[in-house]
Amino acid sequence: MRILIAPDKFKDALDAAAVAAALAAGVRDAIPDARITCCPLGDGGEGTGRVLAAARDAKPHACPVLDPLGRPRTATWWLDEPRGAGIVEMAEASGLWLLAPPERDARRTTSFGTGQLIRAAIEAGCRELVLCVGGSATVDGGAGCLQALGWRIVWRGDDVAHASGGVLDRAVAIEPPDDVGVLRGVGLSILCDVNNPLLGPQGAAAVFAPQKGATPAQVARLEKNLDHWAELLERATGLDARDLPGAGAAGGLPAGLAAAFGARLVGGFDEVARQVQLRRRIAQADLVLTGEGRLDEQTAGGKVVAGVGALATQAGRPVIALVGAVPEAERSGLARRLGLREIVVITPPATPREQALCRCAVNLRSAAARTVARFGSDRSKEARK
Repeated sequence: MRILIAPDKFKDALDAAAVAAALAAGVRDAIPDARITCCPLGDGGEGTGRVLAAARDAKPHACPVLDPLGRPRTATWWLDEPRGAGIVEMAEASGLWLLAPPERDARRTTSFGTGQLIRAAIEAGCRELVLCVGGSATVDGGAGCLQALGWRIVWRGDDVAHASGGVLDRAVAIEPPDDVGVLRGVGLSILCDVNNPLLGPQGAAAVFAPQKGATPAQVARLEKNLDHWAELLERATGLDARDLPGAGAAGGLPAGLAAAFGARLVGGFDEVARQVQLRRRIAQADLVLTGEGRLDEQTAGGKVVAGVGALATQAGRPVIALVGAVPEAERSGLARRLGLREIVVITPPATPREQALCRCAVNLRSAAARTVARFGSDRSKEARK
């Protein structure tokens, strides 16, 4: 049996490569002679940079940056030297994973460090950049990132060194760099993990700020601040980024870069799938295993499981998702909607979260073994009919 293993990460537990390895071990336990192909995936969120770097044999480079709260750390970007291209992942510098839960405050966090990573790649000679966004701690519309790239924000009152979502209402103007911009002549593609707009009920503040520590009152203020920021961007660049699909990803960072630099916003999963030749791999498989930490309604908005399900359906290949959790009431409906043969929850009922995270690899392995054994048995019965 030819089995393609094409998962996303399990957030806070395993990256996509480790998930794929655990699933492969389970498949071998059940079907030792299976022909297994591992193809870790990403959708633009955290971990996508490493997936793309592995696919393109890009080399890691360390860079000193500021984290979402302005503290120094070392982050990684990747250089694809033959193509003169750089791969930058926002979560390396401005990711939510860098903050302890009590530190998460969408009013205070900045994307400045992401701008530092972009600048490092350009200064190394990259003329093409792929920026993976998602998993950010910020809701600043990319203001901090633009500052790091030389744009000047004029403030009412004292200057702000590293712009954050909570102070955007104090901005009165945006001015381009004196050198016409560090990104001049550089092609910038932004891989978005969602297609949400900047504003409104599906926007950056309403949907994602609560995950980054915002209360309902703070969400309302952040929404107002982002609207004001979008107005300043339009006034300075001529582009209204409010309704761009994907502009609300990563706290609105794509909106800022699209307006200031003409960045191209693309679906993260679609670009990763193209780079790793996922469509061809699916066509060659008898069974596709995918998965992510939690499956829910957001999965359909550009996430890995949705993308794998759609491609497998087009190819007429069965696909099974192994997940850490899924709302039970939505399970069967999500399976149908996403084109999945089955959704398998790997976590035993009533397992505390910390225990589930610690045992993620073990649970993935055992669930994969049970799943492919059952699939193989069903396949044999169908062949005998």
